[in-house]
Amino acid sequence: MATDELFDIKGKVAAITGGAGVLCSTMAEALAKRGVKVAIMDIREEAAETVAAKIRGQGGDAIAVQADVLNKASVEAAAQKIMAKYGRVDILINGAGGNSPRATTSPETSFFDLPIEGVRWVFELNFLGTFICSQVFGKIMADQGEGNIVNISSMTAIRPLTKVPAYGSAKAAVSGFTQWLAVHLSQNCSTKIRVNAIAPGFFLTEQNRFLLTQEVDGSLTPRGKAIIQHTPMGRFGEPEDLISTLLWLLAPGSDFVHGIVVPVDGGFSAFGGV
Repeated sequence: MATDELFDIKGKVAAITGGAGVLCSTMAEALAKRGVKVAIMDIREEAAETVAAKIRGQGGDAIAVQADVLNKASVEAAAQKIMAKYGRVDILINGAGGNSPRATTSPETSFFDLPIEGVRWVFELNFLGTFICSQVFGKIMADQGEGNIVNISSMTAIRPLTKVPAYGSAKAAVSGFTQWLAVHLSQNCSTKIRVNAIAPGFFLTEQNRFLLTQEVDGSLTPRGKAIIQHTPMGRFGEPEDLISTLLWLLAPGSDFVHGIVVPVDGGFSAFGGV
């Protein structure tokens, strides 16, 4: 297979949950530039449309679709809109997720006092949202006989971090579910459906900015400084740092890559601290 064929994804249709977020909007733009038709799924319809309009303005093909990943009926309705527009879904990126101050320990709120409502919201958003969307779009792929699912896990699934018990546990569940789903779909649906995950290291997003930078001047918090000190490459990730890994997982050249979680972390998981 020629090099250009190894990475050719032109003409594919991708549904991206959390598509209006910092990381997933960058993914959506990158896919669109490579000829992928992109459905930007987000609970915030106006934000999704902003991303889709930007892609269309750059000559790409994109639509915005409102969806609540914790509501299966909402996800099914979104899938129907995408199918009505494009006729198929080749790629699902489960990007909806994030943390919340209500599920984060602090000097003011100990682990013993974390509100269950906050913990439940974070766990459900990250894990159950991935589960539900995989049910809905996985069924479409099973009917097609082919497809590609990429989940977004986290470094917290590999090396649990302080302060974020719900987020870390949920992302660990996403990693485990990635492996389970890969086997299940191969054994019960089609060997042409692949499932993998990316585990980003530390990228500044709206969900974690309050933990890593000071609100007043944007300088690093003690936690932010500790992360940089334990990241051999000495910086936070940029959204663009995820693109080559994503393209590899989606491309024909990785057809035998199945059921893995790929760290993109600047070396954080390799560093023992000394």
